Amino acid sequence: MEPVRPELFDFHGVAMTKYFTDNWENIQNFQARPDDILIATYPKAGTTWVSNILDLLYFGHMSADRQKTIPIYNRVPFLEISFPTMDSGTELADRLQTSPRLIKTHLPVQFVPKSFWEQNCRIVYVARNAKDNVVSFFHFDRMNLAEPDPKDWSSFLQRFMEGKMVFGSWYDHVNGWWQKKQTYEKLHYMLFEDMIEDTGREIDKLCSFLGVSPSAEEKEKITGVVQFDEMKKNPMANYSTCAAMDFKISPFMRKGKVGDWKNHFTVAQNEVFEEVYQKKMKDASLQFRTQL
Repeated sequence: MEPVRPELFDFHGVAMTKYFTDNWENIQNFQARPDDILIATYPKAGTTWVSNILDLLYFGHMSADRQKTIPIYNRVPFLEISFPTMDSGTELADRLQTSPRLIKTHLPVQFVPKSFWEQNCRIVYVARNAKDNVVSFFHFDRMNLAEPDPKDWSSFLQRFMEGKMVFGSWYDHVNGWWQKKQTYEKLHYMLFEDMIEDTGREIDKLCSFLGVSPSAEEKEKITGVVQFDEMKKNPMANYSTCAAMDFKISPFMRKGKVGDWKNHFTVAQNEVFEEVYQKKMKDASLQFRTQL
């Protein structure tokens, strides 16, 4: 049975769908542990990439079976998901046997369960430039039947600029988490573009933040495994085992590049987008690159 595409609605000031709010009480009461690591992103900003890196850093040595037989969404559960035919994200997270538990979220910072802050958990946030992010989100919504209908590109782009996306405004999301970083020292803020530019360098920074020290050989192996083309063909990383996604429309992992927005934006769309961007991105200390 195909899932029915959900409708967006306003949820405490953020656009959401029922698949992320139906289990709200359990999400808010989720009990984090001090060694939990939360991977937070706006949708389509490199979540699976970083999830895979962390899983390999911590558990790559355990057994090859883990990475070859368990889909990434079971190794790193999606905290707020609540889908009728599946276990909820909170149930999956509670059942994790690993230590640390790796948990992912797309929640804006103000929605994160308070136990993560109370337990002083480490959080890895990944942000991606808005132009590539909206393009990736568009193709994702086309193929993911659990997302609202994206309609055509130009109306999708307009809704993105207005923040009428699942998990709300990109601007609010990246800025909210950036502000949190200024006061919460256990938050590592990564940029997708930096990871594309030099994956090994960014893994080094991540290791330093997490206090892990893989050997040079392990690090080289991880860097190889998490290259986009490798992950795209790996059924345990590429979501091809997920029933809600129609790969005939578009793959879950499409291009993984910086600058693909140029193939989608018209000159006029780019001008309007730039104008909105300048208004919304007032904090000059958070800078993104739209090309490398």
